[in-house]
Amino acid sequence: MLKRSIGDQELALLEYVSSHPKSSVADVQTGFGEPRSLARSTVLTMMERLRTKGYLGRRRAEGSFRYSASSGATDVMRGAVGSFVEKTLRGSVSPFVAWMSERGEVTDNELAELEALVSTLQSKRKGR
Repeated sequence: MLKRSIGDQELALLEYVSSHPKSSVADVQTGFGEPRSLARSTVLTMMERLRTKGYLGRRRAEGSFRYSASSGATDVMRGAVGSFVEKTLRGSVSPFVAWMSERGEVTDNELAELEALVSTLQSKRKGR
């Protein structure tokens, strides 16, 4: 199934369900919706949209549907970034790298991740 785009609020809900598998709508409403002042109907609509898009699955258990993530939030974020680079930046990561360097707020962990990615990319280029 081709997965469609996902909004910020949907991503947050997906992260919640990923960390609370087999949740009912009531469970998600209590843990996710109430702190954000979202109505139960809004939470249900978001969950069904995510299910339609292929990000959530559901099974009937004990008289109600239980939802679980079919993709991790990390996979969804990776896809969103890929789509952004391809569509908005026309495949070039240079504007993103420039933004990162100007931002000046890179944690030690993020810098280590970036260095590891550059090392991996360099290794792949040498292997051509």
